[in-house]
Amino acid sequence: MDATFTAEQEEIRRTLRELLLKRCGPEEVRAAVQSEGGYDSALWETLARQLGLPGLALPEAYGGVGCSVTELTLASEELGRSLAPSPLLATAVLSAPLLLALGSEGQRAALLPRIASGELTAALAVPGASLTTALGLTGDNRGDWAGGGRAGGVQARRTDGGWRLYGQADQVLDGHSAGLLLVAAHAGGFARSRTLLFLVKDSLVQDSLVQDSLVQDGSGSGGATRVRLTSLDGTRSQARIQLRDVKAELLGDDESPDVAGALAGVGDSAAAVLAAEAVGAADRVLERTVEYVKQREQFGRAIGSFQAVKHRLADLYVQVQAARSAAYYAAWATGAGEERVGGLALAQALEALRITSSEAVQLHGGIGFTWEHEAHLYFKRAAGDELLFGPVHRLREHAADAARLFGGGEVAV
Repeated sequence: MDATFTAEQEEIRRTLRELLLKRCGPEEVRAAVQSEGGYDSALWETLARQLGLPGLALPEAYGGVGCSVTELTLASEELGRSLAPSPLLATAVLSAPLLLALGSEGQRAALLPRIASGELTAALAVPGASLTTALGLTGDNRGDWAGGGRAGGVQARRTDGGWRLYGQADQVLDGHSAGLLLVAAHAGGFARSRTLLFLVKDSLVQDSLVQDSLVQDGSGSGGATRVRLTSLDGTRSQARIQLRDVKAELLGDDESPDVAGALAGVGDSAAAVLAAEAVGAADRVLERTVEYVKQREQFGRAIGSFQAVKHRLADLYVQVQAARSAAYYAAWATGAGEERVGGLALAQALEALRITSSEAVQLHGGIGFTWEHEAHLYFKRAAGDELLFGPVHRLREHAADAARLFGGGEVAV
């Protein structure tokens, strides 16, 4: 592994950091969260059209830049530093790789260039609160998390006109504003139980999805509703999608595609990206805390001069740097085809962010507990991410089980 970044990779980091410093301060973040889409559409257009972030890891044949997960990881680290709300995670990290892996050539050609340009945003919808299971991060994703032929989850039914979906998906990242939904649904009943992915395209979304409303028209006709949920971390928008006899298009063909394998592959790369994003947030909140303790005085001297405070900050620095190394390695490893690395890196990064943001609130004193200070934004990101993608002990437990670290009651040597 070459740990040195290229000039192009360093340029991505530098350019993005300069842009976000100008356009995405704490006040801009709060304003973006309160907007209808949950993010600054003007900033997203700049990120997409001028910097090409949505297509960073997409092939040039589909309008992308042709880079790897490493470049996407570096970009996400900078977005994490500013907590910039954007549909990048849902669109470029979760949805686009699935389209690339499982989609037909026609589906790729029609959708990926629009995603790469930022014109189209996408969201991955899985039943209930099963996102980390579906991605193979906290459990085996070859189970019945999509419904398993029973009531609940999302069910797919074949008709003469194609496929119809029925069910509900919660915690859909940016699902309230996405123009394209990738829905994981159970198909085949008990005779041929399987999980497939379906597309609800932008034209169908506009026709059948009633944004920000859970009220059906009562006519008995099929349709769907979606609503933006109130979440702990406002910078990470979530939605509930309810489907009722909704027309959908199968992603790829019907020849039993390895959906579970594709989801696990995306989960590993997404975990590396999320780990870097968490590291960026932890690094930034640590920087702000160090700046503050140099200024805040108690007993006639800056509290940063006290040995106990120095030790606490030194411990935080070590944790953040270790998490950064793990995230960078995970990005390289997933690009090199190594499996089950992202989950461990994500666990370490989420833990580092949780501890660092908690200490930041404490070391800022009374002001750190107020809504006016940005420390609480980082604390909520830490708590929200662990609820969505963790918890940390389950990420580590699943990685240990997958590696058969503990077998036969003895620790593997």
